[in-house]
Amino acid sequence: MSEARRILVCDDEPQILRALKVILRDAGHEVVEAATMEEALDRAAVRPPDAAIIDLVLPDGTGVELCRRLREWSQMPIIVLSAVDDEEAKVEALQSGADDYVTKPFGPKELVARIEAALRRTGPGPDEPAIEADGLRIDLAARVVVRDGEPVHLTPIEFDLLRTLARNRGRLMTHRALLIEVWGPGYADDTAVLRTHVANLRRKIERPGEPPRLIRTDPGVGYRFSG
Repeated sequence: MSEARRILVCDDEPQILRALKVILRDAGHEVVEAATMEEALDRAAVRPPDAAIIDLVLPDGTGVELCRRLREWSQMPIIVLSAVDDEEAKVEALQSGADDYVTKPFGPKELVARIEAALRRTGPGPDEPAIEADGLRIDLAARVVVRDGEPVHLTPIEFDLLRTLARNRGRLMTHRALLIEVWGPGYADDTAVLRTHVANLRRKIERPGEPPRLIRTDPGVGYRFSG
């Protein structure tokens, strides 16, 4: 069994909330329940959770809005749940800072695997050297990124993506290879997820107003880290 973590679950459907509570508790985690966006924000502020699972549609807002609000102060993993299996909705959620997007109905084992994979990304990594390129410093062990002396706040999935690219510096990483390495085999063909996170990452690590120098695009094939 994995180490117990505190998971915030926000969904206004009582049956879904009950199901998530049972699934996560059976996996050994502590569950904090919320039925509205404001309730979720209040509970997260009182005692910050280790991760969050939030519904896309809430009575007083949206999962996208809640994700943005949480991202103002927290880098914890966030998984958005939705009955909408639509690329546009998925991209909007990921652009708001979500680490993953799971459609309803979902398999309990898959959901637990995804939340635990996201939690592992926030844990301490092996003793690896720092990588420096064009004013960017990536401390792989401490999971700290600094650009021109200023800290860069990345979500766990953004850091994982940057680490994978940086550790393969100069090498072309195909879309499929990156998706499998960072997200897992279930995402092998989900290039929309990859494009969205690369765009988010570039906004944070590239110099404003300049063409991308650190993450280069090989159109239709993949990306490479240079600098």
